[in-house]
This record gives sequence, structure tokens and C-alpha cells, in this order.
Amino acid sequence: MHSWDVSTGVDGPGTRFVAFLAGCPLRCLYCQNPDTWHMRDGTGTTAGDVLDQVRTFADFVRTTGGGLTVSGGEPLLQPAFTHALFTGARRLGLHTALDTSGALGTRAGDDLLAVTDVVLLDIKSWDPARYHRLTGRSIAPTLDFARRLAGRGTPVWVRYVLVPGVTDDLADVEGVAGFAAGLGNVERVDVLPFHRLGAAKYDRLGIPFALRDTPPPDAALLTRVRDTFTAAGLTTY
Repeated sequence: MHSWDVSTGVDGPGTRFVAFLAGCPLRCLYCQNPDTWHMRDGTGTTAGDVLDQVRTFADFVRTTGGGLTVSGGEPLLQPAFTHALFTGARRLGLHTALDTSGALGTRAGDDLLAVTDVVLLDIKSWDPARYHRLTGRSIAPTLDFARRLAGRGTPVWVRYVLVPGVTDDLADVEGVAGFAAGLGNVERVDVLPFHRLGAAKYDRLGIPFALRDTPPPDAALLTRVRDTFTAAGLTTY
């Protein structure tokens, strides 16, 4: 595990204990956590030890309608560990949220999805070429995973990171919106404005940050993109 935090409003419903696992197969241009890219970036631990930490916050997060979110990195690099965390969280009466790119969706077995209350699914672009430039990977596994979740009726919150000049093409946004609206299980879309708060991590690691000079989106662009999702019949934040 890389680290943990307690957050409200951005990692699932209510107040969340968020466990960040180490390792990720993607190299997103806008990634704010390059310190989670490799498994070696984390610390070996057990699900029991993590759940002991979760237990200290359990009463508090439960009263807010919150729970446990497993994020990353990419939690589906460690599906058995994630399953153990969610199983333990369920025993504590906590809601569970899986924060994933979906790139490794085939690793999410039915046993894991059975103890997952919501999937926070990053759909980073609709255009396959743009998605590959942005992440270094194919979009197909993410879309396949989304369809599988729809078939199961698993609730999904789509997350879309808005980067000026990168993910702000409205035709691209319309593609994601149309796909998400057609699934039937997407409860909301979170449009997340790009920021450069992770630049210092790149400097510390000696890694070039490709978007160092890219500004955050302005209010007008945020509104246009949110309106595009809303026009498709989706609830947008």
C-alpha cells in the first residue's frame, strides 16, 4: 500500500477512508501521483492491518454514509488484496468503492464485484488515438469493463478529468457522455478540473511533467463540459 487518507466528497459518497495502493499500468499525462506508479513505491502490509486502521474511523464514516474506497495507483493490480479489504469493510457495515481506470477490468472477479457497492470509473477520453496518447494504453478494456458492470447492474460514477487542450474537445466529451448514458447504471459524472499540484513530485523523482505549462480549465469551459454530460441525461458534478 502506498498511503491512506480520509476525504469527503470526491472518492465516493460521504466521508471515506481511502486506501491508495501502489502500482499502475497507465502513464497518464495528467497524473498527479507519479510516486504510485510502481509496486516498489508502496509498503508491504496485510489487509488485517489496513482494516485495523479503517476500524478506528468506522463509526465516524458510517454516520456520514461513507465507507472505504480503494484507489491507487490501480487497485486491480492487487485484486485479492482489494477483495479482502472490501470483505472486511462490509463486515464493519461500511460502503465500498473501487476507484479504477478499468484497464485491468478482467482482473476484477465476480467475487470482488459482489462486495463492491460502486465503481468510480475513469473514462479518460472517447477517441482511441487520443486515449492512447494520454495513457499509453488502449481504451477497449475500460469500455468492456464498463459494459460488464452495466450487465451486472453495478452502480458507476464516471470520472472525467478536464484538461485544456487535451480532453476538452466537445466531440470527445459527447462520445463519453453518450456511452455513459447508454449504460443505464451511471449514477453521476464527476468532471474533475486538471491542476498542477503534483508538479513537485515529478521534480523530486526527476521525471518530466508534460503538462507543466497547461493551465487549469476556466469556469466557462467547466460549464460547457458539464452541460454536455447533462444534455445526455446524466447527473453531473
